[in-house]
Amino acid sequence: MIRIPKQQLYSRKLFDPLVKKASSHKAIAALFVLFVFYLFLPVFCAALLGNKLWIILLIFYPLNIIMAISLAYGNAGKKYRLEIESQGFQERLNILSDANLKGLKSKAALQEKIRRYHSLKEIIENLNRALNTDTVGTSLITIAYSLIANHKGACILYLVDQQNHHLSAFKTKKDDKRLIIKAKEGDIFDFWILRHATPLLIEDARRDFRFDLERLTLQETRPVSSLIGAPLLSEHNFLGILRLDNPVPGFYTQDDLRLLVTICDIGAVALENSELYRKTQDLAIHDGLTSLYTKGYFLERIREEARRSIRQKAVFSLLMLDLDHFKNVNDTLGHTAGDLVLKETSQVLSSFLKNYGAIISRFGGEEFCVILPHVEKKKAHAIAEDLRLKIAEKKINIRGQDTQVSVSIGVTAFPDDTSEENDLILKADMAMYEAKQKGRNKVVCAR
Repeated sequence: MIRIPKQQLYSRKLFDPLVKKASSHKAIAALFVLFVFYLFLPVFCAALLGNKLWIILLIFYPLNIIMAISLAYGNAGKKYRLEIESQGFQERLNILSDANLKGLKSKAALQEKIRRYHSLKEIIENLNRALNTDTVGTSLITIAYSLIANHKGACILYLVDQQNHHLSAFKTKKDDKRLIIKAKEGDIFDFWILRHATPLLIEDARRDFRFDLERLTLQETRPVSSLIGAPLLSEHNFLGILRLDNPVPGFYTQDDLRLLVTICDIGAVALENSELYRKTQDLAIHDGLTSLYTKGYFLERIREEARRSIRQKAVFSLLMLDLDHFKNVNDTLGHTAGDLVLKETSQVLSSFLKNYGAIISRFGGEEFCVILPHVEKKKAHAIAEDLRLKIAEKKINIRGQDTQVSVSIGVTAFPDDTSEENDLILKADMAMYEAKQKGRNKVVCAR
């Protein structure tokens, strides 16, 4: 569209009446000249000179009339050609205006694309810095909701449970805080993306023949008209779905979907990295054989429990266990049998103590340590006694034969026995050594 400058518009408003007035004056002057030279003067001269001039006038007027008619026809033809040319110019002007308007729209769209994709660098940097799944999920949904949805409608991030392959709503954002998203495991649109593992664009759900809206109405009461969704795919796994929807038809476009796919590609890598980081952390703090906590991590936890106990004026107890005659198992049955005994014993510990919020560690070799938060010494002694009996009853099948093992347990409490965490471990160890001295397969409390 061609825009006329304001100054030019103001000048037209000022001078158009003057031009019209001048044109009317010219017309009056022309009529006056015609009257004087073509009517008054010839008649006046004819009256003075006599009949001879009348003959000249009879010739003069027809010739002038013929010339006037000829000129009128010529002017009419020129006027018609000028009108045709004017129409052609107007058509070309309209075409140029439309092209200019499309160019402006294309420029605006291109600028928006540049703005969006320029932010991808920042997106990649933010996601690469996030090594926690929760942080990655929050970043993904915030980026998509602000950059694509412009904080309108709803945005949902689903993650896939790798064991049962079900979707689960992990993060949500919506413009209406009162809005409740009922489909926590996805709806018909999410199942379509999960089944096809491809992006989805819906401009108007009511006119999309691929989906049964009656099923959607049963699943979800909130209005969904326009929707885009893309899968989060790693090399071998379907990690989740990132989806945006809006109650207004035609809210999302192909460009929006392309940007969402790019964000999902980046997000999938970030999610996979966060999962690898979590597994690395688990390997760092868990024993490879028993899956219990390592000694280093356990010492950190016991320091934390000691500080919390002092701060909250609470108590906790510590159990130290040692397998009796474990060296004989290794020497007679081999180290493979010894590893099996350690694994079975650790499973008994985890199963028996799971209701106590226990922190269990393989402290070294055949030794185990257990923190029992908010458990007093007397109760800890009773728990240890039941645990000793449970381990002694456990039958471990080694090379077709049932084998049983026993443990000696030392019990101490914080801050009843000591207010130093290192001293607490020493007292538990001394109590366990006393249990071994008394014949093994016993529980002894520190004094």
